[in-house]
Amino acid sequence: MRNEILVPFIYGSLYTPKFILITMRKVIIDFYPNEMLQEDQKPMFEHFHSWELLEVLRLDYEEGVTIGVMECYTKSDIPLQDVEVPDFMEILAILKSEGNKHICVIKTEVFKEVKQKLSEYKLDLIWTSPIIFSEDKRTYSCIGDQESISKFIEVMKNYGEVKNIRLQKTAYQKHDILTVLTEKQKYILIAAMKYGYYSYPKKINSEQLSKKVNLSKATIVEHLRKAEERIMANILAGYE
Repeated sequence: MRNEILVPFIYGSLYTPKFILITMRKVIIDFYPNEMLQEDQKPMFEHFHSWELLEVLRLDYEEGVTIGVMECYTKSDIPLQDVEVPDFMEILAILKSEGNKHICVIKTEVFKEVKQKLSEYKLDLIWTSPIIFSEDKRTYSCIGDQESISKFIEVMKNYGEVKNIRLQKTAYQKHDILTVLTEKQKYILIAAMKYGYYSYPKKINSEQLSKKVNLSKATIVEHLRKAEERIMANILAGYE
């Protein structure tokens, strides 16, 4: 699939629509917030290990409001409705809870300084997965033209260090590739990536990974093999 989109422009007094091709790219970055931003966002992690944005429902730079479906992991098995969230966040609905894992609709306020920067740059971006927040690291993913992506990276550099910039061609996908995995396969695969199992050279072997996630080596190897097989079968569907 081509990775350009047709955008209408209005020319002349007759308002005749013309179309131009704009090349779109997907960018994924790892972002390490500076001490000031870490301090501002510290309440997000007082009772939570991590947050992952699954879907953006509303993003308003002018009002400084974001509403989205998020998956979060609490630091205890206390019911989510009893967990205190920061003042700048509001849980609008709890969709699913299993132990310390929760999927919910959350409304957040964008920090005033960040909101001003985003409004100033007028970023024209489509937010996509993965977007993951942990205490010392964030992963952001969005789609846009080269100018918007460059501006986005420039904005983020005001608040910390940007690393591992990955640019990809955009292509339509009817679902997230990880949805083909079971929850355990997804959990182990993400842990393997996080701890460097897929790095070259490897930072960790299967036995060391098994200790990290408290599962046997045999279980780790089996689930990784099945996860890899499912993902490859999904990506290469139709090429057998």
